[in-house]
Amino acid sequence: MPVRPPSPLALLLALIPFIGICFTVSLWDRVFPMVFGLPFNLVWLLCWIALTTACLWLIYWIETRRDTSGSEKS
Repeated sequence: MPVRPPSPLALLLALIPFIGICFTVSLWDRVFPMVFGLPFNLVWLLCWIALTTACLWLIYWIETRRDTSGSEKS
């Protein structure tokens, strides 16, 4: 079975966590305020870990649906 390139939507979803973590450092590079007793920068990164997992799951879901719908047409 040939490997198909990812859909544009999957690529866009993959870029969201990358941009959110790498290019927003000036927004979250501070210790105060504290959130739930943790420094803000730690909370920011922990939230992005959860959001990255959600984005990757959504990409997987999109790509598997695309693969199954593509195989029915053949």
